[in-house]
This record gives sequence, C-alpha cells and structure tokens, in this order.
Amino acid sequence: MGDSWERGGETLFVDRVDAGRHLAQRLRHLRGPDVVVLALPRGGVPVAFEVAEELGAPLDVIVVRKLGVPFQPEYGFGAIGEDGARVIDDRVVRLTRLTGPEMIAVEARERAQLDRRVQQLRGDRTPIPLAGRTVIVVDDGIATGSTARAACMVARARGASRVILAVPVGSVEAAASLRRVADEVICLHTPARFFAIGEWYDDFSQVADEEVTALLGKTARWSTGSNRAELDPAETVVDVGGVRLPGSLVIPGQALGLVIFAHGSGSSRRSPRNQFVAAALNRVGLGTLLVDLLTADEELSRAYVFNIAMLAGRLAGITRWLRGQPVAATLPFGYFGASTGAAAALWAAAASPRPPVAAVVSRGGRPDLVGRRLALVQVPTLLVVGGADEVVLGLNRQAQERLRCENRLAVIPGATHLFEEPGALEQVADLAGDWFSSHFTPVGS
Repeated sequence: MGDSWERGGETLFVDRVDAGRHLAQRLRHLRGPDVVVLALPRGGVPVAFEVAEELGAPLDVIVVRKLGVPFQPEYGFGAIGEDGARVIDDRVVRLTRLTGPEMIAVEARERAQLDRRVQQLRGDRTPIPLAGRTVIVVDDGIATGSTARAACMVARARGASRVILAVPVGSVEAAASLRRVADEVICLHTPARFFAIGEWYDDFSQVADEEVTALLGKTARWSTGSNRAELDPAETVVDVGGVRLPGSLVIPGQALGLVIFAHGSGSSRRSPRNQFVAAALNRVGLGTLLVDLLTADEELSRAYVFNIAMLAGRLAGITRWLRGQPVAATLPFGYFGASTGAAAALWAAAASPRPPVAAVVSRGGRPDLVGRRLALVQVPTLLVVGGADEVVLGLNRQAQERLRCENRLAVIPGATHLFEEPGALEQVADLAGDWFSSHFTPVGS
C-alpha cells in the first residue's frame, strides 16, 4: 500500500488510462500464465485494460450485486456473482433474523439485475474460468470499499486461488479493511485527505458501456496466447444410455493420469470448489473431466439426486466413454467425489473383478450412502473431511472401519463441509494430487 500523503490540491492522474499505466508498472512482478485481471465496471475497465496489456493477461469484468437486508438495503448480508457464486454473512443473517424466504426474494431480484448487467457488458462471451488462478481485481479507486469487498469475495467463491486488489488511489481506512478479504491490497496512493475518487483525476468522466465492450474485445484478441493452450477446458457431451451429459475435459501434455469428478447434490461441473481442485491437479500433470451426472430436469428431483445406484451407473458409463477416447485410452483413471458424488464414486469403484479406476478421493463425502458395497471397494481410497464438519466426520470414521482396501482418513483442522476457510481447499487439492500421483501407473504396465 502506498504512503499517506497530500498533493496540496493537485490531482494524481490525468485520466483512467494514465492511472492504469502507473498501476500496471507496479504490478509487473505478477506476470504469469495463471493470472486473470478482473475489472469492476465501468470505471475500472480502462484502468484494468492497461494492467492486462502490461501483464499479457486475459481481461474480464466482475459483476457483483450486494444482497441488502430488506428493511435496511444499505446493510448487506451477502453478495452474488456469476456462475452461481454466492457469499453470505451468517453473522448479519443472525443479527437481523432474516428468514429463508426473505433471503431468496432478495437474491432473486438481485440475480435478475446481475444477469441483465452481464449481458449488457459481455454479450455472448463466456466468463473466464477463475479456478486455481491468481485474480487481480482492479477498480479506478476505493472510497468505502464495499463493492471491491464483494468482488474479492465473489472471485474467491468462483475458485480463485489468490485474490489481489489493485487500485490507483483509495482511502486509508478502506484499503486497510480490504486486507481481510484479499490476499494482498496494492493501492498506489492513500491520501490523508480523501473525500471522493474523482478529485484525484483531471478527467473522471463517466465510462460508457460501449467503451467497456470495446476494451474487452481488444484484450480477448491479444491475451489468449498467454495461457497454456493444453489447459483450456474442452467442452464435450457424454452420451450415457441415450442421456446427454455436458462435461469439461482437460488433458495436460504428458499427463500422468486422468481424474473424473463426481459432484454432490445441488452442484454441477461448474462448482467453483471442484474447478479449483481440478486446476490444481492439472498443474501437477493430471487430466480432469468435470461432468454432470444429472440433466437439468433431473437435478430438481430428490428421487434422482439421492439415487446413488443410478449415479454410480452414470459414472461407470462416463468412464467407459472416456476409455474409448484416443487421448485417454492409455491413462490410469481416478474418481474425485464430493458429498453424494463421493458415494457414487465409491459405489462405481466397487465393481469386481476389474475396478474401473486406480484410486478414489472423497471430499466431504457420504460413504454411508454406499451401504454394504463399501466393503467391496478394492482401490486405494482417501477420505478428506473438515474437522468442523462433525456429522460427516463421524460418518467417514465409521466408513473407514468398513473399508477393506488401502485407505486413509485426512482431517483438515477447522474446515467446514464446503472447505471455505482460508487454505482449506488448497490442502484438499494437495492431498488429492499426492494420492492420485502415487497410485497411478500406466494402463497395461
């Protein structure tokens, strides 16, 4: 963070482009293949464009909406973003005694506003995946910091491994408070006398939507070459018994193996947590397939969501399809399951006499839903559970006693069911990477 100072009434920057160039020079050390620059619209986009150009990084907007308490809208109980990202402040919910229906109504209204805004700014372009990447959130300045705070939290919820907030100018208090939600806050100047962001610019005229769209289009053309092409997800559709299931396949060069993800109830292949783990596995040379086990209509039915036998059958069908793809034919496979998806993975892995995979990792799984088949699992199994997820931890301890294969129970201290605590998901990814790498051998060897 910059020094506190005053300029005797002088401005700091000619305009946002000038501010962006100064900020970009300060951020040059962050250049890397996994960096994404996210701009807060609209004023942050011209600043962020200069940063993205200097770093050779992709640029996108991060659109967030605050969830305000109905009877006091300026008091936020959370925030939402794209890809279903949602952050809730449980303390505020308790203090204001918000009910479920009240929260749902607020979120529905704000989600509609968010979707319209995204369509205006980005059009048909898909958002840049953030899972496992370093995200630099950029704005033209911070006064109270409320929007920047929401953006940092939403970026984290979408799977960013590291979140950096970078601005040309801001108040001392706001910059300091944002350190609680960002891994690093880079603020070039923090004037002691701070009333408004615009006072530090000669030209602080409004940025039009058309300018935002044009800048995003420019960076889309020159930034694509800066990322490793082999790690770009390939969207695919898997046909299992006439049911078409969408998936995202990544196979790094010289892959050591391939991990198929089985998502839990209420989740999908776009789960920011599983995307985060998948990106971490990609970086250590493991391929990944994130695929939905249910269709959009089926996801609405409890009869499908908790039908572990059916989910396991779908997973087995996906595994057979993948084995038939030339790019994966010689690779060892593994299953990474979360919650009910972990039960489906264990059920499918219990196949005999030839298990379809070489190893299984369960994150916050429900092995109790596998029943007697749990004792038939033959492949090495890692059970990862949060230390604060007491009910699920108890279920996994009981399951470990019934497993007859090589197994391990890894407890992440202080972590809850979704592993949202700082560093918790990183530990899951590290454990999974080590487990798969140590149990994968080439097919036929």
